[in-house]
Amino acid sequence: VMPLVISMALPMTFSMLVNALYNIIDSYFVAQISEDAMTALSLVFPLQNLVNAVVIGFAIGINATMAYYLGAQKQQLADKTASLGMLLNMLHGLVLAAICIAVMPVFLGMFTKQVGIIGMGGQYSDIVFLFAVPNAAALCFEKIFQAVGRMKTSMFCMLLGCVTNIVLDPLLIFGIGIFPAMGIRGAALATGIGQIVSLAYYWKPIPAKVKVRNMKPEKQLCKKVYSIGIPATLSLALPSVQVSALNAILAVYSASYVLVLGAYFKLQTFLYLTGNGVVQGMRPLIGYNYGAGESKRVKEIFRSALFLIVIVMVIGTILCMAVPQALIGLFTGNPETIRLGREALRLISIGFIVSSVSVTVSGALEGLGKGKESLVISLLRYIVVILPLAFILSRLFQAAGVWHAFWITEFVSAVISWIICKKEIFQ
Repeated sequence: VMPLVISMALPMTFSMLVNALYNIIDSYFVAQISEDAMTALSLVFPLQNLVNAVVIGFAIGINATMAYYLGAQKQQLADKTASLGMLLNMLHGLVLAAICIAVMPVFLGMFTKQVGIIGMGGQYSDIVFLFAVPNAAALCFEKIFQAVGRMKTSMFCMLLGCVTNIVLDPLLIFGIGIFPAMGIRGAALATGIGQIVSLAYYWKPIPAKVKVRNMKPEKQLCKKVYSIGIPATLSLALPSVQVSALNAILAVYSASYVLVLGAYFKLQTFLYLTGNGVVQGMRPLIGYNYGAGESKRVKEIFRSALFLIVIVMVIGTILCMAVPQALIGLFTGNPETIRLGREALRLISIGFIVSSVSVTVSGALEGLGKGKESLVISLLRYIVVILPLAFILSRLFQAAGVWHAFWITEFVSAVISWIICKKEIFQ
């Protein structure tokens, strides 16, 4: 089973590593403009993450439903899931883009009164949200290809988009060669172009077909996809709520803490996106074997995925403990901000390894179609435990209390996740 999980997870893990690297490089180039530009990017991040959460979360519902039907040998239903899911996800992207562009000035004004930061945040968001529909289509195709085991195609498409992004970032931000100097708007345009390039490669034939005639809504099919997709969406959207709430707590002390939090969330994507690569490899395997009635194999797949994610988190912990100043230095040259960031990374990283349990259990539950149980874990990690804890501890230890809240939350969530795992997976 371990070689099977690795063969499915490795392409996605590699592509997620590159995607995480893109996130860091993108922020690195934006930070070269000014600290205000990096702060603006940090403030836009929650809404940008919210849009991605909706389209990715619904695509996870498509992925899990397709894998189940394929395992149960119901090809026609798998085709209908892919087709209808594509249409609905593009509509999700369109509606959310319009809403986010409209509310962005008010949203930014909730966290800062600096006109420069609000202006740059608006410039970035106005462009990046224009690409929400093609991005929704690309992410939907990614999950469809994963559901039928075409991990290498998904990997290549994601790599293509990320590499395009990385190459265009400095060209469009600083105006190198024939390209105009667009500043933070260049970073947004580079992101959008990368998403278009990624979408353009999804042309290869696969065992599940996306056809217009299969896009007619069917109540039972929609119910099944949304029953997984809505909890998955909420799970992915919760970090946006978390970041906004923590920004509000930290802004009382200094704008530097907001920058540090934004930098941390960029860095942690390197870990958690990599872990998510393993989850993406695990999810269709678990769904397929669950649909085929192979409960013993489901448990073996879970154990293998947990082992791989623990390895990822161990590496992340070592890096954050050993060279935190170098990591935070990617986003700012201010010695005081680097000092604050060093303290934050060392405290937060205490919870990385134990978070492997929550990450793996949550992904496995999605593969089994148990979206509500997966949502419970996400609520614990991102809202229920950490936000009250961060508020209380910040009153006792100021900003350091927020950093302590991260690792305490991971320990609490891991214990509860394991209890749910014993009941739902190892019953």
